Amino acid sequence: MNNVSLIGRLTADPELRHTQSGMAMVRFTVAVDRNFVKQGEERQADFISCVAWDKRAELISKYFSKGRRIALVGEIRTGSYTDKDGNKRYTTDVVVNNVYFVDSKNDASGSGEMRSNPSQTSQRQERPAPEPSYTSGQSGDFFEMTDDEDLPF
Repeated sequence: MNNVSLIGRLTADPELRHTQSGMAMVRFTVAVDRNFVKQGEERQADFISCVAWDKRAELISKYFSKGRRIALVGEIRTGSYTDKDGNKRYTTDVVVNNVYFVDSKNDASGSGEMRSNPSQTSQRQERPAPEPSYTSGQSGDFFEMTDDEDLPF
């Protein structure tokens, strides 16, 4: 089974491109925090290369930008090519099958709530997007379960 689920922050604004046949595609990188942090050390992140096609590519390029959190489900694809100098290069990408909003429309800080009522959204105060930080030890959205007794069922 080849299935990948990621939640992370985009490292740059996604740039929509089109193939010669006209199909939309976007390549982007997602910074995903590692779960474990040794005491006294900085949080580490993995930078995962992703690619989306067609309508998903258009959605990502339209609604996501640098620093915004994104959740996605996809599959790992590997490949290789020979560069202009004759060297063999290997690639590993996550091909996006589904994408989900994590931040609300006007909030890149990560509250995760999406408002569908326009009057509620207009009453919200605009806040600047924070710079992604990989030094914090806790995420306010998730908690670590230490044993089966923490399960709600």
